[in-house]
Amino acid sequence: MILPIVAYGDPVLKKIGKEIDQDYPKLDALIADMFHTMYNAKGVGLAAPQVGKSIRLFIVDASPFSEDAETEEEAALEGFKKVFINATMISEVGEEWKFNEGCLSIPKIREDILRKPKIQINYLDENFEEQELHIDGIAARIIQHEYDHIEGKLFTDRINPIRRRLLQGKLKDITNGNIDVDYKMRFPK
Repeated sequence: MILPIVAYGDPVLKKIGKEIDQDYPKLDALIADMFHTMYNAKGVGLAAPQVGKSIRLFIVDASPFSEDAETEEEAALEGFKKVFINATMISEVGEEWKFNEGCLSIPKIREDILRKPKIQINYLDENFEEQELHIDGIAARIIQHEYDHIEGKLFTDRINPIRRRLLQGKLKDITNGNIDVDYKMRFPK
């Protein structure tokens, strides 16, 4: 089932997600629905807060970056599809680099965001098996972006305050539902 994506301005996007266990109701269905929702919106990552659930769950599928791959790194993203439950960022290292990011909860706004290139993250997979991942480049950036969501942060929190002020009109339009998107959204009341 395709779920509505929560729009900028909804308080759920600013909450730190709660850890879950294997008894979380209908978790397999939620994960499947999140993948359907993400693919429908042409995203590469989606966090539970973006579908209205304040829990520590996010998914990624970086495969779209491999479709027109210009580098070996992009080609290697084919099949990079993962579920992250109760993730903990252990480290982010290296010299920060810019990349133009967007967010399904903040449609039609993209900004250059600085992030560290290498991460180490611990998490549970969809089978609740412990995992440790050391990764860099675009895949690390996608994970960092989604991890921010379960920490109650948005990519707009990472931009220059002056630039953020310049975006206030567009952000207010999103909050008020004054935007056309090709996917189902839920706007704050």
